[in-house]
Amino acid sequence: MFLETVKLASRAIFRNMLRSFLTVLGVVIGVAAVIAMVTIGNGTTAQVTAEISKLGTNLLFVRPGQFGPGRASAEAKKFNERDVQAIGDQIAGLRAVAGVNQSTQTAIYGGENHSTSVTGTTGDYFVAQDWDLASGRTFLVSEERGGQAVCVIGETIRRELFGSTPPLEKNIRVGAISCQVIGVLARKGQSGMGNDQDDVIVMPLKVFQRRISGSSDVSSMILSARDGVSTSKVQADVERLLRERRKIIAGRQDDFSVNDMTQMAATLTGTTTLMTGLLGAVAAVSLLVGGIGIMNIMLVSVTERTREIGIRLAIGALEKQVLMQFLVEAVTLSLAGGIIGILLGLGLAYAAVSYMSVPFVASPSVILLAFAFSAAIGMVFGYFPARRAAQMNPIEALRHE
Repeated sequence: MFLETVKLASRAIFRNMLRSFLTVLGVVIGVAAVIAMVTIGNGTTAQVTAEISKLGTNLLFVRPGQFGPGRASAEAKKFNERDVQAIGDQIAGLRAVAGVNQSTQTAIYGGENHSTSVTGTTGDYFVAQDWDLASGRTFLVSEERGGQAVCVIGETIRRELFGSTPPLEKNIRVGAISCQVIGVLARKGQSGMGNDQDDVIVMPLKVFQRRISGSSDVSSMILSARDGVSTSKVQADVERLLRERRKIIAGRQDDFSVNDMTQMAATLTGTTTLMTGLLGAVAAVSLLVGGIGIMNIMLVSVTERTREIGIRLAIGALEKQVLMQFLVEAVTLSLAGGIIGILLGLGLAYAAVSYMSVPFVASPSVILLAFAFSAAIGMVFGYFPARRAAQMNPIEALRHE
């Protein structure tokens, strides 16, 4: 009996193909929009998480000054190497602590030159950043203490200056310094801000201070907490220690900032997740519009087929059979729209994430939910027209012109 009902519903749908297609178009657009928005949002969230993970594990950035309206001046005094040493000695749970200075310089090798970012730091910088080497080595302790002119270069520098020539043990000129290349960093690619992370030259901090900055100041610090250690506790301990060292009395605002990348990552991920949910909710509204369209067309169909309904009831069809026929027809329309919408949504999402260069992260739960919701739309909005058809008076229906 049910198969016969499905055949009758399918025959009615195929009899008016154009109208049936226009009827399910709202459901198609709604399902496609929901799946596309959620998939793109998931890809963006995954991209943000991956970009933050490139920076390193359990990172904290310490900078002098506070930024923003009503904050302490960004011109606060810089740190020094004793501050870096104090944090490394007195703060528990740290994996690495590195003082960092940066400057833009022109690097020259042979007839090639390239403007790049130069970082003066210590060997802990590579540990904190989880930055492996493609070849060579990092600084020796003797090179750091003695301020020897050695450097580790990024992949972009290797490509721009050396091409196919092996760079190790070669000397390059960085500003006014001639330094020996002892290592090449593994490729990291672009950051979330679009900066090329491989366009960098890293040298010992003392060399940078003596030959480039001309000062013993340290412009910032990078801290990496050990696995399992709370970065929030480390942040609080660092703030307390720096307040003591910088002689900031109680009640006065810090003249430095400690930023926890774990918290920043959670905030960014939460923001993208919220935006994904909002976009998905907005897109879901079109599903309701599609349901209203199905109900409208089903009411028109019931009116057009009044004599057919009357004949069926007159020859012995039960009300529930008529009800089931029109309900199956509505559900079939909405399910067809749901399937087409899923395929269209995944296709649009794939095209969008390919253009945006973010991962394609489809959510099976969202796909199943959208499919189930499209079926529910058909049942809910198809019930009233089906009930109206089932409750017709056979005599009145047969008189209908």
